[in-house]
Amino acid sequence: MSAAPRVEVRQGSGGLELRVDGTLASVVGASASETGAVWAALATPLLALPPERRKRALILGLGAGATARLLRALEPQLEITGVELDADVLAAARTHFGLDALGVETVHADALDYLRRERRRFDLVIEDLFIGPNRDIHKPAGLWQDGYGDAVARVATGGVLAANTIHEGPRARRAIAAGLPVPLFVGVCRYYNRILVAGREVPTVREMRRRIAAQPLLARHLPQLELRTLKP
Repeated sequence: MSAAPRVEVRQGSGGLELRVDGTLASVVGASASETGAVWAALATPLLALPPERRKRALILGLGAGATARLLRALEPQLEITGVELDADVLAAARTHFGLDALGVETVHADALDYLRRERRRFDLVIEDLFIGPNRDIHKPAGLWQDGYGDAVARVATGGVLAANTIHEGPRARRAIAAGLPVPLFVGVCRYYNRILVAGREVPTVREMRRRIAAQPLLARHLPQLELRTLKP
């Protein structure tokens, strides 16, 4: 029996799926803005910013571009930079998911190396970095050294950092809180994902729920999202 491909594209119940080492990395539905609840949760921190500050976003761990797709639909003029280490993932994203049509500045690089050399600042930084197979998925070791500090340094004044966590949420929160307060998380029903939302001007849970409900592209996911205040 031949081994399953490390990077796999297949049709799933929610749309076209990209799987890496058995882990679901991206889902894109029939329309450009349709995706799963996890990627909707990753996009919701954009709404923590006032419209005039939604100018530039950085995605660390671009995958097939599911989050980038939704950000583009939410804010068509947003400048999006996506960093992806895996050449096979980028090839699949371009061939099967229309990545090149999104108008994303795509960087093929290690995200931690990229953070060390990048000097621009972004209104929204999304950290979606995982390595390892499905049952042992975890954050790259470099995030616990300087990575989160470097990510915080790329956040513009008044901006937001969102980190997708599974089993390492408390550790990630402590690392991020060394540079930015982490007042909010967004959980996803039936998934282990917890999106930490860090920033100095993050709205309250009630206000975030109001903004999500007012945004049709995200409102349909609201019943699956758990927003919770995190105490300092």
